Amino acid sequence: MEKQENRAVMKYFYLKGLTPKEIKEEMDSTLGTSSPSYSTVKHGFPSLKRVVHVSTMFANLLRSAHLQQLRVVDTFANVERERCANVSTTRSCCKCAERKRFANIVDTWLKMSYERVQHILHQHLHMEKLCARWVPRLLTVDQKLIRKYISTANLSLYKRNPSEFLRRFVTIDETWVHHYTPETKEQSKQWIGPGEPTPKKTKTIFSANKVMATVF
Repeated sequence: MEKQENRAVMKYFYLKGLTPKEIKEEMDSTLGTSSPSYSTVKHGFPSLKRVVHVSTMFANLLRSAHLQQLRVVDTFANVERERCANVSTTRSCCKCAERKRFANIVDTWLKMSYERVQHILHQHLHMEKLCARWVPRLLTVDQKLIRKYISTANLSLYKRNPSEFLRRFVTIDETWVHHYTPETKEQSKQWIGPGEPTPKKTKTIFSANKVMATVF
C-alpha cells in the first residue's frame, strides 16, 4: 500500500481508540508483509492526533458558525413577525379610533412607544393624518348615480363634437357672500417694538346678512 493509504488506515484505527501497538497488530493481520513498520506507526501517531484534533476543532467551529447563523436568521424572523404583527395592530387601531385621541390608543391598545407607532404609520403603512374637507352637503347614493349619468352623457357629447360642446357648455357655482367678513388671525398680526404691549381686538363674527352669489 502507498504511504497515503497507510496513513488513512492508521487514522481509522486511531479514531477507533487503538494504541500504536494495537494498530500495528491489526495492520499486520490484514496487510501482511505490506504493513508498515512499528516505528512508522509509532512516529506517525502524534501527527495523527494533531490532524484529528484540528479536524475536530474545525468541524466544531463550522457547527458553531452554522448554529450562530441559524440563531441570527431565527432572530430576524422573530423580529419580522413582530413587526408584521405591530403593523397589523396599528392599522386596525387607526381604523377603529378615527375620532379618539391617538395617544390614548397607543397607551391602551398597542403597548408600544409613540415614536415606534409613528414610524410604522409613516414608513410601513405610508399613512397620513389629514383634516376632513368641508363640503356643502354629502350626496346620497341616488344623487351620486344622477351625477354619474349626467357626467357620462356630457362625455358622450364631447366625444361627438368637442369644439361645439366647449362652445355651448356653461358651468355654474353658487356661494354665500356675507355683508361683512372679519379678518383672520393671520391678517390681524402687527409689528410691535420692545416693551410695547400686545395688541388687542374685539371678537367679531360673520354678519347675519348675506347674499347668494351665482358665478357662471
